[in-house]
Amino acid sequence: MATYHFVGIKGTGMSALAHILFDLGETVQGSDVDKHFFTEKELYKKGIPILNFSKENIKPGLVIIQGNAFNDDHEEIIEAKALNLPIYKYHDFLGAWLENYTSIAVTGAHGKTSTTGLLSHVLSQTKSTSYLIGDGTGVGQTNSKYFAFEACEYRRHFLSYRPDYAIMTNIDFDHPDYFSSVDDVFSAFQEMADQVKKGIIACGDDEYLHRIQAKVPVLYYGFEEHNDFQAKDIKEVEEGTSFDVYVRHDFYETFTIPLYGKHSVLNALAVIALCHYEGMSAEEIGHLKTFTGVKRRFTEKVIGERVIIDDYAHHPKEIIATIDSIRRKYPDREITAVFQPHTFTRTKMFLQAFADSLKLADRVYLCDIFGSQRELVGKLSINDLMELLPESELLDLNKIENLKPEADDVVVFMGAGDIQKYQKAYEAYLKES
Repeated sequence: MATYHFVGIKGTGMSALAHILFDLGETVQGSDVDKHFFTEKELYKKGIPILNFSKENIKPGLVIIQGNAFNDDHEEIIEAKALNLPIYKYHDFLGAWLENYTSIAVTGAHGKTSTTGLLSHVLSQTKSTSYLIGDGTGVGQTNSKYFAFEACEYRRHFLSYRPDYAIMTNIDFDHPDYFSSVDDVFSAFQEMADQVKKGIIACGDDEYLHRIQAKVPVLYYGFEEHNDFQAKDIKEVEEGTSFDVYVRHDFYETFTIPLYGKHSVLNALAVIALCHYEGMSAEEIGHLKTFTGVKRRFTEKVIGERVIIDDYAHHPKEIIATIDSIRRKYPDREITAVFQPHTFTRTKMFLQAFADSLKLADRVYLCDIFGSQRELVGKLSINDLMELLPESELLDLNKIENLKPEADDVVVFMGAGDIQKYQKAYEAYLKES
């Protein structure tokens, strides 16, 4: 029996796939940098070995799954080639694996993880479902009918997939280190649409998704009248948000989600449309109300009377959505935002947009730019963003006591890098003081 070795197992997609294979009885191990990442906790719980990178890890009998962040010149990949071991890129392996199921790809510039989480939760309450969420969560169920998974557009990796269905949340310009423009992003999504086998669930309020040409039926969802699935009468209630759903202008059902903000309603509406299309009842779809969230997406905790939120927001539109959700849930509190830009190219491209979105908070602290594995340094610095936010302050990890929100503030830590180390330091400071 082969052992699957994951090169870069702490990555969110890689760790989720490792969980799935492990759940299905496969032998799994992996390697990564000697640095804490939030995904490793659940891997250790299952006893999945995590080794430090070394060519000595590579032995005969392994099947290598190569993380997208690591090139062919990585020492473990070089050794695997020398031993003539089978090597699969993450997205290629996943593309072959999902052919065993009715597969549902969730893709879009924003909202992929939250929507995949919602969909996986609803399906798994009544159907045998395996799923891979971009927060590092992966579940493999024997004899699953459905496989719900997050499909990332970066470097067109999602073109390795030929899903039965695709949920498309939106098209927006991001990953400027790869895509040249929003039209380039659109072309990638059009290629993806060409590969879908049964149907596409697309946000009809998104101008670019309306231009998608597909060989399969396209169901549109959104707030506008022309959509097949429309949300109306949106209300903030004690449990979260309630809204009425109309299917082709006929009232269908009222749903409640334990989430806030119009973007959350859209995510839920996408799930409702897909499940309705698959013949699920309104009662089954109503399990939306018991969703408990995904990691690093509006993840809350309370220390004393202080509300602290951890969020993955790393694009200006995501920052806007996160702050909007806080305003709706805590209308009587002010917001202190702690933001760490992710990648130099993204920070440079959206510098003014980052400043504008962060101005929606009442107080702003900034952390140094976090470079990616592919882009460790850049000419830009956090000072360039601070110049556009003259009232902001630079936060030093070693002087976390300088983070001084007002007494009733909600403090939100946002970013896709290692922003959590600032949050943990602040939480430790609160507990000690």
